[in-house]
This record gives sequence, C-alpha cells and structure tokens, in this order.
Amino acid sequence: MNDWPEAWSDDNRGRRYGRGSASAQPESPRVMRQVRRGQPAPPGQGAYGGVPQQPQYVDGHGSGGYDDYDSGYNTGQVYGGGRGGGDGYGPQRPAPDWRRRIKWTAITLVTVLFVTTVATYFWADSKLNREVDLSKVIERPEKGEGTNYLIVGSDSREGLSDEDKKRLRTGSSEGKRTDSVMILHTGDNGPTLISLPRDSNVEIPTFKGSESGKTYQGTGRQVKLNAAYAEDGPELLVRTVEFNTGLHIDHYVEIGFAGFANIVDAVGGVEIDIPQDIKDTKSGADLKKGKQTLNGEEALAFVRTRYALAGSDLDRTKNQQKFLSALANQVATPGTVLNPFRLYPTMSAGLDSLIVDKEMGLFDLADMFWSMKGVSGGEGTSMNMPLAGSSGGNLLWDKDKVKQLVNQLNNDEKVTVTGD
Repeated sequence: MNDWPEAWSDDNRGRRYGRGSASAQPESPRVMRQVRRGQPAPPGQGAYGGVPQQPQYVDGHGSGGYDDYDSGYNTGQVYGGGRGGGDGYGPQRPAPDWRRRIKWTAITLVTVLFVTTVATYFWADSKLNREVDLSKVIERPEKGEGTNYLIVGSDSREGLSDEDKKRLRTGSSEGKRTDSVMILHTGDNGPTLISLPRDSNVEIPTFKGSESGKTYQGTGRQVKLNAAYAEDGPELLVRTVEFNTGLHIDHYVEIGFAGFANIVDAVGGVEIDIPQDIKDTKSGADLKKGKQTLNGEEALAFVRTRYALAGSDLDRTKNQQKFLSALANQVATPGTVLNPFRLYPTMSAGLDSLIVDKEMGLFDLADMFWSMKGVSGGEGTSMNMPLAGSSGGNLLWDKDKVKQLVNQLNNDEKVTVTGD
C-alpha cells in the first residue's frame, strides 16, 4: 500500500522528497537545501486529509525529527548559507585577527612612505644645478663657527620668452648682473640676514679666472659690488665679498628673474604687508599699501622696485629681505610641505631655477630656507651692512662696525651690531 501522495512511491521516499520532481530518475547530482516550514499539521488535518506524518528532511540528507524545526520560515532565514556562524551548515570561519591586520597595514604604510621619501630625495638632488666651483676661490679666510650662505638674486633673463620679458618688465639685456646680494648666517644664536647693497664700494682683489684659470693681480681697483659679478661671475663675487669682509662663505645660492616668479606662483602666492603705495614704471610695480597676496609677477616687481622708494637701494634691500623671509615662511608651511600637489611643483620650480655651489646638498638648502623662515618669525635678525656715507655714488661701509659684525658671526655670537 502506498501511503505517499499521488505520483510518489516508497522508492522515491528518501532523497527525492521535496525536490519538486515526479520522475523516478534523479534530476541531477546536486543537493538542494530545504527551507524548514515550521511544525507539520496534526494527523487528519493536512492538505491530503489524514496522510501520515512525513519524515523531515534538512539539506536533502534526511536528518529529520520535529526537534529539528524552528520558526525561521516567517523570518526569511535561509539555512545552509555557508557563513560559518555555528549553525552546523558549513565550516566555521575564525574571527579576524585585527592586531595582525593593523601590524601589516602599518608596515605597508611605513614602507611606502620610506620609498617615496628616498625617491623624492634622489629626484630633488638630481635637479640641483651645481655650477659654482668655490675651489677656484683663492686666499680664503678661515672658516668660523656656523654656516654662511651668499644668496644672490641676478637679473638673468634665461628661460624667459619675449612675451615673459614684456610682462615682467625685465628688459632684454644680455648677460646677467647682481640685483641683490645677501649673507645668511646660521648658528646657535639664531639666523642673521645681512644685505650688501649692490652699490657698495669694494676692492677687487687678486683672483683666478673662473674660465681661464689665469691669475689676475689686484691693483686696488675700487668698484661697485655688482661689478665683481659682471666681471667674472660667482667665483669672483665670493672672492670679493670674502676679501672685503674677512668672512668665509660656505655656500653660494643664486636665482634669476624667471625662477623667482615661478617659485612664488608655485606656492600659490606670498602674503606680505606692503609698507607704502608703490608705483614704479620701470619695475612694473603698482601696489597699494597694506597686507595682500602677491603673485609671481607682482612679487618680482616689488623686490625690484627702486626708484619709487625714498631711500632708494637701501629701502629696496629691506623689502627684499622682508619678501624672501615671507617666501621661505610660505614654502615651509604644512599647507605646502604636506600637500604633494603643491610641494612637488614648488620643489620643481625652485630646484630648476637655483644655481648653487658644487658642495651644496639638499640638507644645506633646507637649512637655508628654515633659517630664513626663522628671520621672518622673529627668531633672528635682518639688517643692512653698516654704512659710513658714500663717495661718487658708491656706498661706503663702516669698517669698525663691519669688523665687529664679522667677529660676532665668526664666533657664532649674538649679533649686537646694527645696520642701516
């Protein structure tokens, strides 16, 4: 007698029940998990009117019994999902090892940071233009305490198109001359930034030609400071500064018009407080008094302005000091250093346009910028070379004050000398 529903036999009973097929042949080798449907109806009340209670099949393997049922049907819970949650329907997955994950994430981040830093260092180091050979400078003073940088702003037009020259009001003069000369001393008593007016009266000493290697004997010739650079370039300028001051120059840094404007634009402009209204047709400056952010073109016009200022070259050197310190401060801000979209363009613009000595390294350059930032932050001193008048348009240095200043710098003492 067949007690099973129509089209079913005892032979179909075990593994075929609940598969949805009336065929006596297996449908496929797959095993279908069955959704539990709660408690079965009491005898005599089922859909088939008194059909005996049927064995309960779970996961198609015949593990039956009423105790295996639950009320998961109404909750939409499907069994056998393989999540390993301890329900007996698949391998249990171990809990995540968060300590291990954090460890390897930290190692990965440190590795990426290290590789990026090393790659950036070699990239930046390769871009430095080490063109100045200070070994050609003869009869040098003894090195003192601290480090002395000779920072030169030249009027080189190299890299400027005709349109750039017109826009920046640079003119088209061949060659290059010094537009500004500064000594930056760094040491234990804070940085000191000293401007040497380009009209300073100096003596050209005996020197060795940077190109010819020929020795030119000094004749006591008195010239303006910028003439030394025009005559035989950076090496003679260093030789002349050392001879007239007695201060040993450790590193040389030079930047031209184009590089200066590009650096300012790369950092997004430099905020500075303009001391007075400035309108100078020669430099192109047209600025109002007060705090404002200057772009590259405006900044170049500002530091070149001479004829619109009452004090002429002396006031101009003070503005140059003020702006260069503000520029260094802007470069060293977290908004530039921690932002790769601003840091790399700034580094590229600066390194491409700087000319340095052969011994100059990136750490020396960083020390220079941080020291200039310290000057603007009030941690150091900025001044002009002490003067004692003028002769024939040349500015004369106060020899006694200059000697005292140089002694304090050589001994890395706090500077007490004041300048003009």
